Amino acid sequence: MKELLEKYNADFLNEDIEQKVAVIANNSHQYASTENLKKIFSLMDLTSLNTEDNIDKIASMATKVNEFSNHFSEMPNVAAICVFPSMVSCVKENINIDKLGLASVGGGFPSSQTFLDIKVDECKQAIQAGATEIDIVLSVGKFFDGDLEYCFKEIKDIKSAIGENHLKVILESGALKSHQQVWEASILSMEAGADFIKTSTGKQNPAATVDAVYVMTKAIKMFHEKTGKKVGIKPAGGIANKEDALAYFAIVKENLGDEWLNPELFRIGASRLANNLLSDIYQKEIQYF
Repeated sequence: MKELLEKYNADFLNEDIEQKVAVIANNSHQYASTENLKKIFSLMDLTSLNTEDNIDKIASMATKVNEFSNHFSEMPNVAAICVFPSMVSCVKENINIDKLGLASVGGGFPSSQTFLDIKVDECKQAIQAGATEIDIVLSVGKFFDGDLEYCFKEIKDIKSAIGENHLKVILESGALKSHQQVWEASILSMEAGADFIKTSTGKQNPAATVDAVYVMTKAIKMFHEKTGKKVGIKPAGGIANKEDALAYFAIVKENLGDEWLNPELFRIGASRLANNLLSDIYQKEIQYF
């Protein structure tokens, strides 16, 4: 794995990343147009990952997504619904929007502390239940042990098990100790077959950070330059208002370009953001979701 990582030049890590990110984030208000706020809404994975989730709650969320255009005809819909594996069939049975992604967390979410065969089987079962996207967590404990080969094999095995369905690998960037580790986890995940790399589970602090997304987008750009493959980016965890969302939008736009500003390559995982964006766009309080 050392040789694999050395294929990628990470000299930018020696720069003052915090300062560069601060400049981008502070200037992100330039993108605060209604058009861009609508685009950000269309990038959302509308998420419910709570202990108390139940059939009625998730069915209601799916119904609201179904009926969204009836209430907000000039708005795009969300990109996907993201739920626990046990709730995938509920979304599948209640949703009637063909192009909506159905994302399931899997692989021992949120800690990734179980056996590989169980992780693989859970992801396969989620796909069989109707999921089209799987969000797994990097085995951070193994990563800290230095067992990068295990981490690589695990991602590769899960990707093989779910086939053409999208695999998002959560780095749990808040647990990683440095920009260097975020970089290495990003490269490892993409080389192993990740279709997206994602910041966080949202289950620990810090969750998504602009610094991590800056490093991750730099890794995605270099991976694309070397392989020709476009990998997506998903900030998630603690993203609740337009200022947060615009900062991530600005980093993706400036590091990866406009071709990444679509749901195939850019998602934002959030639960509270939807209502707050709607309130900002319509200039009144909206509690639809």
